Amino acid sequence: MLCKVSDKAFDDKEWAFEIKWDGYRAIADLSKDGIRLYSRNGIDFSQKFKKVINSLKLQEYNMVLDGEIVAYDDKGKPNFQWLQQIGDNPNLALTFQVFDLLWLNGHSTENLSYLQRKELLKDALIENEIIKYSDHILENGKEFFQAAKDLGLEGIVAKKTESLYKEDVRSSEWLKIKIHKSDEAIICGFTAPKGSRKKFGALILGKYLNGEMVFCGHTGGGFNDKSLSEVYDKMQPLITEKSVFKITPKTNTKATWIKPELVAEIKFTELTKDLIYRHPIFLRLRDDIEPDDVTFNPEKPSKKEPVKKAEPKKRTGKDDVEKKIGKQKLKLTNQNKIYFPDDDVTKGDVIDYYQSISKYILPHLKNRPQSMNRYPNGIKGMSFYQKDAAEETPEWIETQKVFSESTDKYINYIICNDKETMAYLNNLGCIELNVWTSKIQKADNPDYLVLDLDPSEKNTFEDVIETAQAVKEVLDLAGINGYPKTSGSSGIHVYIPMGAKYSYEQVKDFGHLLMQMVQQKLPDLTTLERSLQKRDKNKIYLDYLQNRRGQTLASVYSLRPKKGAPISMPLEWDEVKKGLKPTDFNIHNSLDRLKEKGDIFKPILGKGIDMLKTIRKLE
Repeated sequence: MLCKVSDKAFDDKEWAFEIKWDGYRAIADLSKDGIRLYSRNGIDFSQKFKKVINSLKLQEYNMVLDGEIVAYDDKGKPNFQWLQQIGDNPNLALTFQVFDLLWLNGHSTENLSYLQRKELLKDALIENEIIKYSDHILENGKEFFQAAKDLGLEGIVAKKTESLYKEDVRSSEWLKIKIHKSDEAIICGFTAPKGSRKKFGALILGKYLNGEMVFCGHTGGGFNDKSLSEVYDKMQPLITEKSVFKITPKTNTKATWIKPELVAEIKFTELTKDLIYRHPIFLRLRDDIEPDDVTFNPEKPSKKEPVKKAEPKKRTGKDDVEKKIGKQKLKLTNQNKIYFPDDDVTKGDVIDYYQSISKYILPHLKNRPQSMNRYPNGIKGMSFYQKDAAEETPEWIETQKVFSESTDKYINYIICNDKETMAYLNNLGCIELNVWTSKIQKADNPDYLVLDLDPSEKNTFEDVIETAQAVKEVLDLAGINGYPKTSGSSGIHVYIPMGAKYSYEQVKDFGHLLMQMVQQKLPDLTTLERSLQKRDKNKIYLDYLQNRRGQTLASVYSLRPKKGAPISMPLEWDEVKKGLKPTDFNIHNSLDRLKEKGDIFKPILGKGIDMLKTIRKLE
């Protein structure tokens, strides 16, 4: 059930008032054995919000719940941007605010009144840290609206106490009353930047009216460097020659048109009679709202044929192909399966990427045990780790049995020394390639030491950069050449060549020493506290424990299973500075960089440092 918009708060005995939560609307279906959590567009939330799924398992009754998934910022306020970045911050503080009950123990409750449903919900719902009952007040809407305003909330929702639950209806019995005027509009293009502005000048906005896209203004306000880059990167794959408008609007600088697939939320002062937003300011992208739903007349049936949403690019190749790679003929399956839904990257694209960079990545994989992190249905599907090679692994794949003390058994690892093995692993769903820091021939002696700079949920990437620069200062004191790379996620790794001369224990202890010195340089920004529960959420974790036997890390040049299809990319130290972003290097642009710079990570496989000599220097 959806809300209409009301301009003003009001008092009325026949109405109840709730907080308007700033998050993702979600339905939780606990009516069967498995729990389903999905958006009103049917998008599966179960992988994205595992915390919510796990908390829903504690409920006693079979129910279907309606509510909002909300993330909280460091000031304790609902924050939609933080919620959108949950992939980078899995420990984010969030709740599922449940405000309605649609089904209970085999019976629909949709024909009961709002108050009857809320009464049943309050009795049936077991609240915990994450699952919360979203309460209401009766009659006093004006006072409630003022309280929401004082708390800095988005607004309130008014619901008629006798209203029934009507699915897919934008009803006048439910009203949203926003504190600031805001709305959704479709991004139809962008203008060229002027002066010192980067990426683009303004977004060109449109909205459907009777099935036809109409121009409703443009906005260049509300952006910072990060959001400018994020929006710009999302628009690039959507660029098209023609505008979607019947009458193309005039712009003050050259316009670039895009397919109407991105929805922006804006705040504004008023909407003119010509349907133009006055003083629109960009707030954020809304990936939970379909462009087709962004219309000036949602309650009226369209008289014209609606403008069709741009189709995803058509794939001409077969789903299953046989290909000769290296010395082997491989059957590669489901090549058109989408692995990165937001980036339109398929399984075939992943295999092609690794083949294109094989000469750069294979020296870093050679003779190293692989831990397989498999994503058979892409990054939004289920994933699992697999160390042992399966029984059906082809005979031509090289494997090596290694004894594991933790499991007290031998693990049969796959060794990836050639292009064909790499394609085989990718075909199993290995989006990233995770390897040991030592080779099979010297399994107890790592080739390099890894300093992993791991941000906590409240750190920015600029905090990570500052920490990496402190690492460089410590390494310079020791006379060590360190080699940084992006993790491909939210951190930075710094590698130090060890030349397989020392044991894992010695390398780990030396890493601990270096990290202690970094921590002394940045005591307010960094921590050596391993426990997530005890760790300060404002501090970078200086992780030296990756330097233990059997630990695996995403290889250099590995693709990572994150939005944007990022790559773990080596950096030159002069690149580790403000402005660097973890998403700068991705599946689309990494080969060009490699062709230009070559393998700048090659020295980590070289001679290695003299540890005693460096310790004497540090003393």
